Amino acid sequence: MSSTIPPTTVYTPEQVAHMLQLSKNNVYDLIGRGEIIAKKIGKVYRIPASSLSFMFTGLDADLYTAEQTDLLALPLIQGELAEVRSKL
Repeated sequence: MSSTIPPTTVYTPEQVAHMLQLSKNNVYDLIGRGEIIAKKIGKVYRIPASSLSFMFTGLDADLYTAEQTDLLALPLIQGELAEVRSKL
């Protein structure tokens, strides 16, 4: 069976602790507070790389990226609206 879901890099809390130069307990605290998004699978946590990126860039970067995407689509949307309005 072929999957269409792209592979995602995931890390263990221990790997994240090493990368961020924190203790493993600090990483678990960050997960508990929701500052690092992690998925618990059975008894272990897995942390997607995007969660770490979000931790450093924050919501502002996500909103900026979404806004830029929307602005690129705006002329197409306005064109479609004009076409529909002309048929009314």
